[in-house]
Amino acid sequence: MKYDAQKFRVLRNEKIADGIFDMWVENPELSQLAKPGQFAHILVPGKTLRRPISICEADKTCLRLVYQVKGEGTEILSNIKIGEYLDIIAPLGNGFEIKDDKKYCFIGGGIGVPPMLYASKQKEKPVVITGFRNKDLVILQSDFRKDNCKLYLTTDDGSAGRKAFVTDVLSEILDEIDEVCACGPTPMLKAIAKICEEADKPCQLSLEERMGCGIGACLVCACAVKRSDGTEDFVHVCKDGPVFDSREVVL
Repeated sequence: MKYDAQKFRVLRNEKIADGIFDMWVENPELSQLAKPGQFAHILVPGKTLRRPISICEADKTCLRLVYQVKGEGTEILSNIKIGEYLDIIAPLGNGFEIKDDKKYCFIGGGIGVPPMLYASKQKEKPVVITGFRNKDLVILQSDFRKDNCKLYLTTDDGSAGRKAFVTDVLSEILDEIDEVCACGPTPMLKAIAKICEEADKPCQLSLEERMGCGIGACLVCACAVKRSDGTEDFVHVCKDGPVFDSREVVL
């Protein structure tokens, strides 16, 4: 069948952790264009504003979107049935730049973990650090293990994996890696950026921001960046990011 430009057919939409859902959507024309770090902008049925969801995986026909129910919009998404169609603009944004000759550490915190799965698949035997508040929110561990990565699991309360923050592990393994790619809450990203700066390690950060249009036409997702002349300017996370060099973005 021929798909409408932005129509994706839902193949899977199931709960995989406390309030977290795993959705696979099909559109052969658009899915094959996705790159690690990009996102999809979903029009929730009955709503005006779209919801940005990071791309967890992509192949020649499908996108995988792992999302957390946080409000009415994502609650509606969690009830979408297999076979239904969603209006999705994807792929959007600028993703991670992953080079062949570098060893990377991919770090995800909470719902920032899903995009790191697709990013880590670009390397053989990657180093991956995942962090969650507790065991009920742990996701995608078996997916990472399938790719033969060196995987570290941390939780704030120690109920799964190691009781630690992702930054604790990063500090211990800095000598093993050349560059860091990370996605998660802003305090976590800020701490990671500081560690990398002090160790003179390049670092790419994927920012989590509320978005309106998803294409840079509104100002909802504006963030500050440092220019080469020392001044600050504002850019759009959706269009200019969501991935930025940690040395340029102001957190």
